[in-house]
Amino acid sequence: MRKFIITIIIVFAYLSCSDKSSDTTSVPIKQVLNDKFLMGTALNENHILGTDSSGIKVVKDNFNAIVAENCMKSVEIHPLENSYDFYRADKFVEFGEKNNMFITGHTLIWHSQLSPWFCVDENGQDVPADTLKQRMKNHITTVVKRYKESIKGWDVVNEAFNDDGSFRETPFYNILGEEYIALAFQYAHEADPDAELYYNDYSMNKKAKRDAVVKLVENMKSKGIRIDAVGMQCHVMLDYPSIEEFENSIIAFAETGVNVMITEMDMTVLPNPEKNDGANVDTSYEYQSKMNPYTEGLPGSVNIQWTNRMLDFFKLFLKHQEVITRVTMWGVTDKDSWRNNWPMHGRADYPLLFDRNYQKKPVIDSIINTVQKYN
Repeated sequence: MRKFIITIIIVFAYLSCSDKSSDTTSVPIKQVLNDKFLMGTALNENHILGTDSSGIKVVKDNFNAIVAENCMKSVEIHPLENSYDFYRADKFVEFGEKNNMFITGHTLIWHSQLSPWFCVDENGQDVPADTLKQRMKNHITTVVKRYKESIKGWDVVNEAFNDDGSFRETPFYNILGEEYIALAFQYAHEADPDAELYYNDYSMNKKAKRDAVVKLVENMKSKGIRIDAVGMQCHVMLDYPSIEEFENSIIAFAETGVNVMITEMDMTVLPNPEKNDGANVDTSYEYQSKMNPYTEGLPGSVNIQWTNRMLDFFKLFLKHQEVITRVTMWGVTDKDSWRNNWPMHGRADYPLLFDRNYQKKPVIDSIINTVQKYN
């Protein structure tokens, strides 16, 4: 009798292990999505320099594409006109190469986090057009050539339009006009003819901005200027934007003949003083406790709402997998997210796929199970 009981226990244990090994939810999300699109994340300094070992493990286990959150922006990588600081960028690229990841460079031309010297002379006045063109070319050529063959794609220009579709009046635009965008793509292509080149922006669900970006892509293609994809930043809320609006933009961009990338994805659960403020990092408000309601964690009902909506977005991405080549989360865990401090400092947000304890959220298993419907 004792032998029989032991045998039953062994058989039960074996069957349990067998079931577990065949359970698709135990497979890393990057593996399940591998033939759909790349699954990416943004790395911060703690990941790049190796100080967040738990976060690094999450990245290695779950993602096959990376982008640097800050260390490749001009103020970090090119702080002085004749001085570059490649230390963190080199570490970032080294990490990606070591782990066989698709590496995206972010970003070559952006008005925010811009080196203070870039567009002005020694008196703080705007430089002449020819001077700015040369500075742009020097910066782009130096950075892109350094990582030639290592970085496979570049966010060449970031956030050049206002939500109403007008050109944002950045120092680049004020000095060069809209030509600066095409020049940036031209310089990047000359520096590395094999690299993919992207335009990246937020609030891309809005029709006016969508139409402006479509026009930009079509104009550049008509002039023979390389552009491979539009990056749709996906900083979304629980009730905004609608899935339909977002899908309309995916379709519109794809119809221009370029790919679509879902970039900088996160989903805030927190109220925003300006609901449709997109992701303008220059926006800031004084702290208000009513704008930070979940200091002790999310209520169950909000958790369910967040999970269902995040799953709906991934279902949308799967639906359009023929044109979507990458989905990138803007951060590794909730504690890493810029959302905690925007548009007011000190809030607790829960916008990413992994929680503050480095544990995956239930939505990951839901996404993995959903993938089976598209096989």
